[in-house]
Formats: sequence, structure tokens, C-alpha cells
Amino acid sequence: MSLFKRIVSKLTNQPEEDTKQSLEKLGDSLKNADLDYKFAQLFTHSGGFFNYCADEAEALQTLNQILKIEGITSVFCCDKDLQGFLNVIKTNNTPELESGNDAAFISCEYLIAYDGRIMLSHNNILHYHSSRLPGKIIIMANVSQIVNNLNDAMGKIKRTGNIKNLTSISGNHSKLDAAANNNTKLFLLLIED
Repeated sequence: MSLFKRIVSKLTNQPEEDTKQSLEKLGDSLKNADLDYKFAQLFTHSGGFFNYCADEAEALQTLNQILKIEGITSVFCCDKDLQGFLNVIKTNNTPELESGNDAAFISCEYLIAYDGRIMLSHNNILHYHSSRLPGKIIIMANVSQIVNNLNDAMGKIKRTGNIKNLTSISGNHSKLDAAANNNTKLFLLLIED
């Protein structure tokens, strides 16, 4: 990046273009790492908040802490199993997205180790586009959902069938999302299988 572009980006508080290159360099340096480690590194590097949980009890405790720290009072959650978590900690939730929701608590299809992205479908966010979700998104997933790359995820999706409206999201500092909402906070609760 030229000196002029660096100065302009500092003055206008815009992140430098080096972020995408550093994500690619980090990915290259981790090419021989375990998939879960690689995913965690790239996910956090792109601005996501990664939380490893040994079991569902620890995930519930971590979820409760996130809700308290972030001041979340109303959550969009269309997954019946996840609604059970919210009911245990007595958090208001709605099965349809409403303007009063300050967070979404969702599951996902796959975690892509190649670039730290999270693949979502109609099963996770209904008919809503990911850009319509609240500014805070909490995702619960299992270690077994981590795949090497997008091709692996698409192959698994083709085998299971009946999955539609695929999209993916990543942390708020990622340059891979051209129209990303820079105010989005993405939390991941990753549970050991």
C-alpha cells in the first residue's frame, strides 16, 4: 500500500487494504494446522469472538455471560433446541425476526476452516437475508461441523439435500464481505462433540 493511501486511511479511520492480504498470509501459514485451530485463528483474525466450550453446560454459561456483557434483552431464535437455552437463562426470544431484537441466536450448517467463515442456510435464519439480522449474532456449533473448504461443505450439503438459501458470514473486520455491516459482532460458541 502506498504511503499516500496509508495516510488517507488513517485520517478517514478506514482500515487498510492489508487486512485481506494478512488473512490470506495467515491462512497460508496455517495450511498444515488442525482444522479446528485453523478455523479459530482465521475467525478471530477477521473480527469474530471465538468461545470454545467443553459441553452444553459451559456453552450455557458462556451464552449467559455474552448476553449480560452485551446488554442483550431480546433475541431472535427460530431453533427450538436453542430456544431451550434461552428459556433456561430467562431471556426473551422470538421465533420471527422483530425490530426489538438486539441479537440473533442461531445454529449454522458448516464452519469453513479455509477462511474462517460460517455457512448459514434457510434452516438457520429462515427466509431472512443475513444482512437483516441484528447487530449481534451468537452462533452455536459443534467441532464436527468444521470442514476444510467451501467445496467440502457443498459436497456434504449435496449429500444431505433439501438445504436452500445458502449464505456465509464472517467477523466484522473481514474484507471478504463487500457489503458487510461494520457494526456486527459475531460470537461463536463451539462445543466439543
